[in-house]
Amino acid sequence: MDIFQKAWDYPDARAARESGYYPYFKIIQSESDSCVNVDGRELIMLGSNNYLGLTTHPHVRERAAEALAKYGTSCTGSRLLNGNLDIHEELERRLAAFVGKESALVFSTGFGANIGTISAVVGRHDTVVIDKDDHASIYDGCKLSYGKVVRFEHNDVASLDDALTRAGGNEHGGILVVVDGVFSMEGDIAPLPEMLPILKKHGARIMVDDAHASGVLGPLGNGTAAHFGVTDEVDLIMGTFSKSFASLGGFIASDELLIDFVKHNSRPFIFSAAMAPPSVGACLGALDVMESEPQHRERLWEIVHTMQAGYRDLGFDTGTSETPVIPIILGDDMLVFAFWKRLLDEGIFVNPVRPPAVPAGRALLRTSYMATHTDAQMEYVLETFARIGRELGVIGA
Repeated sequence: MDIFQKAWDYPDARAARESGYYPYFKIIQSESDSCVNVDGRELIMLGSNNYLGLTTHPHVRERAAEALAKYGTSCTGSRLLNGNLDIHEELERRLAAFVGKESALVFSTGFGANIGTISAVVGRHDTVVIDKDDHASIYDGCKLSYGKVVRFEHNDVASLDDALTRAGGNEHGGILVVVDGVFSMEGDIAPLPEMLPILKKHGARIMVDDAHASGVLGPLGNGTAAHFGVTDEVDLIMGTFSKSFASLGGFIASDELLIDFVKHNSRPFIFSAAMAPPSVGACLGALDVMESEPQHRERLWEIVHTMQAGYRDLGFDTGTSETPVIPIILGDDMLVFAFWKRLLDEGIFVNPVRPPAVPAGRALLRTSYMATHTDAQMEYVLETFARIGRELGVIGA
């Protein structure tokens, strides 16, 4: 068989395009903010991870422009050899202090941070234990590590205990547990305080992926561990820059010796070009804002509380969401696409999500919120959701 036959026989995307219900790769013709321009129409953006709205913040833009002017557009090589800039190391020092760890390492992407850290730390004789709902980059990091992989039920502490008991059968290796701090589809939070005693009992280490928690949870936006007051008990903290940091890239933070080990043993880090200077500048600017302007995070949480209550009062199923990620769980794939299309026609951009991105029977509309949304926008969103929800029989009259 021709190796390309699988592509020629792949009908899903073509069929969706022909039906008019293809929701992906929408062309956005404006900056990423609370409203975007798509096909010449202005839409309220509820599909972005720009939680603090910093992509348009003047200081963030200024720091990015300064880095561009001083260092150019690219480092043209890896950090290991010719791409290590002083601003990379400045960002790493500040990130380590921000999340309460000794040291940090910056990667070119958040995906790379996960696969690069897990594959370096977990060896062939080790075991990695993951939440079933962990991000795809965590799953891929596990594959790249060649370690044994054990999964546990989502946010289920008893299931974690059982998984660690099964993982403990490997007497020649160690155990790393990896969880999302905030889960990207359903917006719930890993119960770290309940997990930590279980980890201690089994002698396991823990890594928390704070991609959707950075800038959002914690007293300063410094993540899930800080939110629960358990920073010293969490071994590795990972974060991305494509969300609250209004940039592109990722990082891992931990003890100095462990970060030094990852720096010299992570293939995705060693063999990737360094994070581009304007992206580093934007991250530094975002950190400045997070540390000096708490009103952005405070406004975000005002909106989150309003929308959580609004959807639930209307009768929508928002699952166990506690964060700016608020799912509208509909269950049926075609109902999700029909609702998505109606919202798009009404000027609201959301993300339709179906298996395998969520478990079977949990198809949903993923909505997410940012500090720059206005009260008027949120009122219109709730009114529109209510009207379409009633028309489609999702909620009662």
